[in-house]
Amino acid sequence: MTAQAPDLRSVRARRTLWENTRRTLASAPFSAWFGMIVILIYVIAAIFAPWLAPYGEAEVVGKAYQPAGGEFFLGTDQIGRDLFSRLIYGARNTIGIAFVTTLLSFAIGGTLGVLTALKRGWLDQAISRVVDAFLAIPVLIFALMLLAVAGKSIINLVLILALLDSTRVFRLARATALNVVVMDYVEAAKLRGEKMGWIIFKEVLPNILPVLITEFGLRFCFVFLTIAALSFLGVGIQPPTADWGSMVAESKTLITFPVRTFPWIPAPFYPAMAIALLTVAINFVVDWFLHKTSGLRDEK
Repeated sequence: MTAQAPDLRSVRARRTLWENTRRTLASAPFSAWFGMIVILIYVIAAIFAPWLAPYGEAEVVGKAYQPAGGEFFLGTDQIGRDLFSRLIYGARNTIGIAFVTTLLSFAIGGTLGVLTALKRGWLDQAISRVVDAFLAIPVLIFALMLLAVAGKSIINLVLILALLDSTRVFRLARATALNVVVMDYVEAAKLRGEKMGWIIFKEVLPNILPVLITEFGLRFCFVFLTIAALSFLGVGIQPPTADWGSMVAESKTLITFPVRTFPWIPAPFYPAMAIALLTVAINFVVDWFLHKTSGLRDEK
């Protein structure tokens, strides 16, 4: 019986976690459910793009500007590539690169923010002044300049945007961590002789995690839109790689194209709507998550 006790406790813990998760999701508003469903669809499209897309990412399968319907669900682009297939592959490229960039920016900015909040002194002042200098320059203009110097590649794009966005993460992580490091339990951990890693991951990080998760969703949207803007300007993700921003740029002249060629919606609106829908969906989920973690009650 004693040998089975840990297993029983783990089963009860998993059951309790599942019940809490189920109740939380059941109480989610319609906007949050809409956002989660949209995000799930985008994630499935990004992961299974090679199996969902009817044609290859850069495969020329027809004539230029063939109409929507029939063989080509959304028509073809300026060189005869299937727009629907490129829209699906664009989910993998745009979302994947934005997600990796946001993770890297949080790894840099979050780590430095919590560390400076604990250390203070000259380290805090030095990093804060460097961050202030970066914050004084608009991200899009600075990214354009750095990409022009470093070269147009996905690695350069990820590193530059992660570095620039980490300054925003640093400010938030430092501000929230400063409110935690003065608490009695953190002081008690220091007096016990706990190491810096223990204090960060056991005492500080769990208490600022909801704020960081919320900020992660918002920063992902900003990075996602910045990548699309840079691709639209021609310095982001380079062709023939499918990207929603570059797809808008490639087909922007079709806004005035005869309606008979694209009977539903002009071609540039498909990737533009994909960008807008994902941004709105993430903001719905982030708003709900922030409301749940803040302890506020729903108004009756």
